[in-house]
Amino acid sequence: MADIVIASSNQGKINDFKVIFAEDNVIGINEMIEDFDVEETGTTFEENARLKSEAAAKLLNATVIADDSGLEVAALNGEPGVYSARYAGLQKSDEANIEKVLKGLENEENRAARFVCVISMTTANGETKTFKGTVEGEITLSQIGENGFGYDPIFLIPERQKTMAQLTAEEKSEISHRRKAIDLLKAYIEGEAK
Repeated sequence: MADIVIASSNQGKINDFKVIFAEDNVIGINEMIEDFDVEETGTTFEENARLKSEAAAKLLNATVIADDSGLEVAALNGEPGVYSARYAGLQKSDEANIEKVLKGLENEENRAARFVCVISMTTANGETKTFKGTVEGEITLSQIGENGFGYDPIFLIPERQKTMAQLTAEEKSEISHRRKAIDLLKAYIEGEAK
């Protein structure tokens, strides 16, 4: 059992990591550093994930994992993208963000979207690697489901005919963008350990 430090204070993300890393002890950064916050000035998910993992690894002198993730909607020119958490304003309201996406797609037939997750791992010596996972889907006309967080209630997975918010935590962890990125990270770590 290993300690895995996640440079995030988003409890939804931390819970996702806990389900996927069930064998390990997942620790949110705020358990170690009070009010850890990094300004996400990057223009890509990769840049923002690196900013977080590198800052946390330097502060803790330890290996840290961070992620940056969000929703890209084709008809909205890839928005909300890196601004997913604060799409409707700095107050970071899931409800307001969802409403803004639905309003933007009001008269739109093309509802194709994808969830993107980039995980960045920075070691104590400052070496950083990134891993990217995506899930393709569609935006629903209204919210469906009670589970998950963020845009999950409006993100339909066509092959399951369910939104992310209709899946259990375990079902979501099998197919999510975060799971795909973590699988690449795990394969890298296992390859390095050989």
